[in-house]
Amino acid sequence: MFRSDPPITRSLLALLCLLMGGAADAELKLKVSPLLQDRLTAQQRAQAPSFVEGQRMESETGISLLAEDDVEFRRADMVLRAQKLEYDQATDTAHARGSVRVNQAGNVFEGETLDLRVDAFEGSFTNARFYLLPADAHGDAERIDFLDDTRSVVQNATFTTCRKEGGPDWVPAWFLRATTLHLDSEEGVAEAEDTTLRFQNVPVLGLPSMTFPLSGERRSGMLTPVYGVDNVSGTEITLPYYLNIAPNRDATIYPTWMSQRGVNYGGEFRYLEPGYNGRLRVDYMPDDKLREMDREGYYLEHRGGVSGSYGSLGLNLNISRVSDDNYWRDFPRASNSLTQRLLPADVSVNWGQGPYSATARVLRWQTLQVSDAPIVPPYDQQQLIARYVEPNLGGFDISLDGNYTQFTVDELALASQSTTDRVNADRTVWRGSLSYPFRGAAGFVIPKASIHATSYQFEQAIDLSSYSGSLNGLSSDATSATRTVPTYSLDAGLVFEREASYFGSAYRQTLEPRLFYTRTPFVEQGYLPNYDSAAQDFSLTSIYSENTYMGNDRIADNNLLTVGLSTRLFDAERGAETLHLGVAQRLRFEDQRVTLPGGTASPEGLSDILLGAELNIDPRWHVDSAVQWNDRLGESERSTFSVRYNPSPYRVVNLAYRFQRAQSETSEDSELIDLGWQWPINDLWRDWGEDLGPGRGQGAGRWYSVGRLNYSQTDRKLVDTTMGFEYDAGCWLGRVVFERLQTGLTTVNQRVMFQLELVGFARVGVDPLQTLQKNIPRYQLLREQTTSPSRFSNYE
Repeated sequence: MFRSDPPITRSLLALLCLLMGGAADAELKLKVSPLLQDRLTAQQRAQAPSFVEGQRMESETGISLLAEDDVEFRRADMVLRAQKLEYDQATDTAHARGSVRVNQAGNVFEGETLDLRVDAFEGSFTNARFYLLPADAHGDAERIDFLDDTRSVVQNATFTTCRKEGGPDWVPAWFLRATTLHLDSEEGVAEAEDTTLRFQNVPVLGLPSMTFPLSGERRSGMLTPVYGVDNVSGTEITLPYYLNIAPNRDATIYPTWMSQRGVNYGGEFRYLEPGYNGRLRVDYMPDDKLREMDREGYYLEHRGGVSGSYGSLGLNLNISRVSDDNYWRDFPRASNSLTQRLLPADVSVNWGQGPYSATARVLRWQTLQVSDAPIVPPYDQQQLIARYVEPNLGGFDISLDGNYTQFTVDELALASQSTTDRVNADRTVWRGSLSYPFRGAAGFVIPKASIHATSYQFEQAIDLSSYSGSLNGLSSDATSATRTVPTYSLDAGLVFEREASYFGSAYRQTLEPRLFYTRTPFVEQGYLPNYDSAAQDFSLTSIYSENTYMGNDRIADNNLLTVGLSTRLFDAERGAETLHLGVAQRLRFEDQRVTLPGGTASPEGLSDILLGAELNIDPRWHVDSAVQWNDRLGESERSTFSVRYNPSPYRVVNLAYRFQRAQSETSEDSELIDLGWQWPINDLWRDWGEDLGPGRGQGAGRWYSVGRLNYSQTDRKLVDTTMGFEYDAGCWLGRVVFERLQTGLTTVNQRVMFQLELVGFARVGVDPLQTLQKNIPRYQLLREQTTSPSRFSNYE
């Protein structure tokens, strides 16, 4: 018998200890009770007592027991009910007859006769029915043989996850019929022999043997096929197979037949170790009938490191490569690169210990060129970086950086380009900064001084004959150059707080003024090539930076003051930020003279005004907005607005608007509207359904609309589109998804995907779910099992 002590408070326990001469600080020791364990060990079952109830009972102590009428036999996590029970204590054998029902750790078995060795849970059931808790599945069987408490063999069985409805003629929407079914609840897998799968009582698949999972855990086996129609590749059929190699390693093989092209043999391998993780994806199509060539592509990602007395050492890989320039057009969904026509091969080794760190990096680009829209390939890079950062050395913040980079350009990639002013070079950069921050609860003041020194060694002389600016003593065919630029800045801000009340709610409100002054004298740089510098995005974050540009080839001359003001509202009870408003503007005291090639310098005077707002007044709503306002012209240069409404699981709408005014006479305004959603269509006729909780759907017989539309107001057309419908029938899901991707100025790739998912029998690992998850923010999988079911959820 299990025993538990009565509750006692800590103060009373301390008093008893004092009276008994014990320590006053004695602690109450909590013990784990097996009564609350979801899985019991064999030893715990053997030590557990037995309880028997019945309308009539006869017993011979230590030998046998007979119970009749509404009999209930309990031991550990097993409950047996029957109309008649004969129990032999010597052999620990139970013989049950009449409406027998066994609940073993949440799994339920029913039938007319049962012979069972209770502790070993060995025995047999005839004309039985079963319910499996982990899979939420049930079925009928001619006979069930229990091998132990986790394994059983079912003869002439049916298996389905469809909930049984009334009527003797009821047939589940789908079911599996097998001559022999091996169930293993410990491994969470079932093995079926001589199987037939029927959907809507029509046979759709027959196999001599197959395995499938009994829980939400990953198992090797076939995934749901994907059927699609593509306007370029024709009809597509993908037959994915999942390999659960180990708890931290898996692979998916997904051969795809395309009627217009042939067969693409694809596969992905993933691994997750304590110190590293990554994945490898490979696609190979022999003899593409449309291009009349072999096609291939691969992607490798690796992140990892080790630590020791020597510090931390890490290796990062990001490599993408394809066989030909048209690969991105023909297979637009295959690339993981944000820029489909620029594929990186990025390898870096990182080391760090205390304030010291170093990096060695090699970056190579594959540029996919097309005749109607050529692009200039970026420079390849080989880098060595060393850094020393000490955030508090006698009150000073110190930073020292050294960066050596070799820039080379692919001559073959440049052969079709008209660019002739590109030159390979070795560049060395030294940067140092010193600041002394004053920080307190009411604000901060941070004076800072820094210096940026750069030297170049060019592979061949750069032609400066046409340059009209100062050459700083260089000849018109120089092979080297140097540049040193100092920068001084002062950053200061205050934080005021007060208690406030708005619309009947209590808040803590802040008012945070900020001033940022930076001074960088003009140093001639226009004669230098530009290898990695680009303009920073003008935002409420970058407006407080010292340099207008990113990279090391252009250091903007600045004599400007940034003035900003922000206010925040924090919920007085939860401490969550409800509202954030900000505004900032620059006052430039001198014209900026350093520009990027072909760029425009910022004039003296006031800059555009930046305004930003973020609202989280209700957990269901999120609003974010930013505006760059040109006060001289009285119009917006750039504005963004986004709103998200997420009132409950499986209901989300995302709307975003983006406007960018043309920066030159040769370009035009950009105006985009982005709408994404997942929503039950049944809501239109107020059929709210049964809420099964997060990750389990909202009842059977519900339709969902899903999609994302990206509309160009400038061009008056949809750019990229994803739209579809999902149907939740309870034990099966149906999907149809349409996807349209812009692959050129006048070319598009369109695809329609169809999918049938049998809940609890096959999980989906590839499209169209990947398409929906990638395109719709906060999209949720229907009927996804996020937690393992407990035997207490089916306790009797």
